[in-house]
Amino acid sequence: MPELPEVETIARGLDTRVAGDTVESVWIGSRQQPLKSPPGIIAATLEGKRIVRVHRAGKHIVFDLEGEPRASQTRASQTRVSQKKKGKRKREDRRRTRQAVSLQTSDVQTAQWIVHLGMTGRLVVCDPAAEIAKHTHLIAKLASGRELRFIDPRMFGKLSVHLQSGGFDPGGVEPLEVSEDRFVELFRGRKTPIKSALLNQKLLRGVGNIYADESLFRAGIRPRRRAAAITRQQLGKLHGAVREVLREAIALGGSSISDYVDADGEEGFFQLQHRVYGREGEPCLVCGIAIRRVVLAGRSSHFCANCQK
Repeated sequence: MPELPEVETIARGLDTRVAGDTVESVWIGSRQQPLKSPPGIIAATLEGKRIVRVHRAGKHIVFDLEGEPRASQTRASQTRVSQKKKGKRKREDRRRTRQAVSLQTSDVQTAQWIVHLGMTGRLVVCDPAAEIAKHTHLIAKLASGRELRFIDPRMFGKLSVHLQSGGFDPGGVEPLEVSEDRFVELFRGRKTPIKSALLNQKLLRGVGNIYADESLFRAGIRPRRRAAAITRQQLGKLHGAVREVLREAIALGGSSISDYVDADGEEGFFQLQHRVYGREGEPCLVCGIAIRRVVLAGRSSHFCANCQK
């Protein structure tokens, strides 16, 4: 699953390519799994809106949208939402249509489109003539003549819209902005293993398995150690390690471990800098001892038993 550096890289690339463009029309496929908001509301929210900015919030890509509501477009947009309607499904779609009409006739002029990539999700900016890949779940036609497509084979990704004031908040603290004192406060006294605490998105948002392992290695802390047993000095060192690892990974375009590519279809390079993650049995780059792997709360954790205490 793309973590903070990968999502940041994709968001920056999309901001460069589509900010200032306008969504003219939206097609949404028939599969419901990727949709966290009803399809009619997603289409009605996007259509006619200018993309002001694309940025990251935790592991989410956020499109800031702006533009006048278009009540006249709403029912037309429903015909572009590909649905096979039978029985209860048909009644549900009528309810969603009413919701979309209500949305478009309201005073909402700003909104946010939220994309979570899940395991295999991708956002691709392409020419309309480009072949539509299998597992394409949304196509947004842009005023520039290009298309923005969401593709997700495993359908763990999620598409939603945020209409409330104040902006989308995924919860947790932003690791690239949190102060050392606040970081220490988040983890000090917790009885869970420090690796599990780092992965808790309600505490620190955006950090995933790869960067938790790499940060703990640089801080010299084993993943199984209880957070409550770690000194303030060690937590301060971990705070610096998390920020250092994330910034280095962003600079290198993230880690291409599985399906990840950036907004231009390019792979990242930080996987070449991994010191422990994915290196089970290989010698530690610092001391030469074999890197070990353990399973912690269902997740693989990699560490050096000599360098990490």
